[in-house]
Amino acid sequence: MAGRCSESSMPPQSQFPVHPRVIAAFDFDGTLTRRDTFVPFLAHLSWARLLGALLAAAPALTGCALRLRSNEHAKAALCRAALKGRSRAELARIARAWVHTIPLRSALVERLHWHQQRGDHCVLVSASPDIYLEEASRHLGFSDLICTRMSTDGQGRLTGDFDGPNCWGPEKMRRLTERFGPRGRYELYAYGDSRGDQWMIDAAQHAWYRGQAVKP
Repeated sequence: MAGRCSESSMPPQSQFPVHPRVIAAFDFDGTLTRRDTFVPFLAHLSWARLLGALLAAAPALTGCALRLRSNEHAKAALCRAALKGRSRAELARIARAWVHTIPLRSALVERLHWHQQRGDHCVLVSASPDIYLEEASRHLGFSDLICTRMSTDGQGRLTGDFDGPNCWGPEKMRRLTERFGPRGRYELYAYGDSRGDQWMIDAAQHAWYRGQAVKP
């Protein structure tokens, strides 16, 4: 399943070039990974709470399956049920160990390393939430992160709500443009595997879709 997309703080954004010459934008779930990661992370936190959250969010999930509700509505309902009240610091600690267990696609990881060795500005662009993607992006050596962000209250606990729009589809490209400026300022490589990545694929000079070069 795929809030405000976040530009993460690793490393601090002041260290990022204002106008990178080349940007390599990678989707996460299904592109770099072999599976969805959101539900497995919730299960890792607590199977019991996940099952309860699935029951609580069942009407929204059913509406999404029947195309009566949006994917964003269904995910928001699941997040509220599964994550409300959780400590962000605790989740970061759990995620730091968990991200090492995510099964990755070796060919796409090799492609990421190719960009990193060239000195390209590598950005993880995903609809998955920041509560574990910040750790995953550090683990993989990304320079930047744009993703769904979870809202936190004054005590550092999740409210269960998104902090802005879902980072999916056109929102991915909108946030890339907001962060790096108009497309003519840089050369874009895009990597994706689903309809939600199509806007990045269309905008890129070079693109790979489901592991296949569609714009070499």
